[in-house]
Amino acid sequence: MKPNVVRVGHAVLYVKDLEASRRFYVDLLGFNVVHETENALYLRGYEEREWSLKLEVHPEPGLKHLAYKVAGEAELDRVIDLAKAHGLPWREEEERGRPRMVRIQDPFGFPVAFYYRAEKHERLLQAYHRYRGPGIQRLDHFNVLTPDVQGTYQFYAEAFDFRLTEYTEDDEGRMWAAWLHRKGNVHDLALTNGTGPRLHHIAFWLPDLHAIIRAADILAAAMQTDRIERGPGRHGISNAMFVYLRDPDGHRVELYTSDYLTVDPDLEPIRWSLNDPRRQTLWGHQTPKSWFLEGSRVEGFEGGFVALKDSPLKGLPQHVT
Repeated sequence: MKPNVVRVGHAVLYVKDLEASRRFYVDLLGFNVVHETENALYLRGYEEREWSLKLEVHPEPGLKHLAYKVAGEAELDRVIDLAKAHGLPWREEEERGRPRMVRIQDPFGFPVAFYYRAEKHERLLQAYHRYRGPGIQRLDHFNVLTPDVQGTYQFYAEAFDFRLTEYTEDDEGRMWAAWLHRKGNVHDLALTNGTGPRLHHIAFWLPDLHAIIRAADILAAAMQTDRIERGPGRHGISNAMFVYLRDPDGHRVELYTSDYLTVDPDLEPIRWSLNDPRRQTLWGHQTPKSWFLEGSRVEGFEGGFVALKDSPLKGLPQHVT
């Protein structure tokens, strides 16, 4: 049986200056601090009962791992069986409030962890008097840069039953990007063509468009407009409203809202042409080159960062600055 993945669970980012990260994530964006140590912050949104983002001090910025929540303890044993069957490195680990995780290095170099049990925290969803920043609700998805979008998609579809919702294809039928889900919205994991393996962004759900605008206003009022890389705008792919930010270490964070349900088992994936300017921004606005070219390095199984590979698919879509 395939491991039953429920949804995205958390991400652990390496940061160089924890206080600079606190000013960005907590003071400006309003994340709630669940735990803190001398070298780490554990954060969550207002809807979440578990922490979803850990910021850990490290000499170099990067991604420690991406994590998914599974449907039960038995699923972790299935992850181990899958790793053995595919010859993938794996080990059991733990994080604060997560007593058992199984970490693997997927065939494309990405560090991925799976867990079930997690410490629960006070419900804050309706504690509106405690909301700060734009009111970040929950972790929504991960996006990674990979030189083999087709192969990565096939692995996650076959190994973990991720389902395709939308994809980008060129005139020769080559897949340049893919959006895959488990929880029933447009994506838990997006794959973008590029030099990799690297993390492109992590995305957090906001309650509505006004919260997206409020996030931009907060950064502008704090004289932090250089943190806004792209948007606000509306994606063609996913139909969601968005704004992309860069944190003090260069990690990309998307604030995201208003996509659509994908729970029907016979959902037909939507194809987008690579050079359709509406796919990235429905209104046709150009996308900066940094959005296509830059990302965060990912940790190897034995430490250090994974060596990068260039994509055989060269060039950029025509609608970039």
